[in-house]
Amino acid sequence: MGAFWSSVFFIAAAEMGDKTQLVSLAFAARYRARTVLLGVFAATLAVHLFSVTLGEALGMALPTLWINLVAGGAFIGFGLWTLRGDTIEGNIQSRFANLGPFLTVAATFFVAELGDKTMLATVTIASCELQFIGVWLGSSLGMVVADGLAIVVGVVFGQRLPERAVKFLAGAIFLLFGGWTLLQTLAPLAELPLR
Repeated sequence: MGAFWSSVFFIAAAEMGDKTQLVSLAFAARYRARTVLLGVFAATLAVHLFSVTLGEALGMALPTLWINLVAGGAFIGFGLWTLRGDTIEGNIQSRFANLGPFLTVAATFFVAELGDKTMLATVTIASCELQFIGVWLGSSLGMVVADGLAIVVGVVFGQRLPERAVKFLAGAIFLLFGGWTLLQTLAPLAELPLR
């Protein structure tokens, strides 16, 4: 899977049931869907630009073995984090409410995304792939797809997502890929003769 498509896939999975997806869902009930989607897109491009820059720097600075071990462990951690669930701490939305709909959505989403699971997943992917544009655009598209789904569901179904099933599926994907990454990284080491 290329850097672009793996970024789309993993970030969309990471965003399922995430607090920023819940923010998108809440905004879809308040503002026009197009305004919410554009605000999410703008904030996502900015946050993921920083995330990919950080991941690329780490990927160039650390040996591949350590990057793969950390990535495998991080994916397992993201899986457990997803299964545990995410909540919105405090009322981030009210801090930016007087900025107008677009800026309110963009600023709220940007702040909610800082240090979030999807931001850290983007850093992890970027450190492994070292394909800046592919990871940046792919991770941004993955976020917009997942949050676009929440916006559509919020508009059509009045904020009803099958949250438990979505969390389980996304968590299972991360656990499987984390285990697979660790297995692929550690298997060659087990074949080395001990001296």
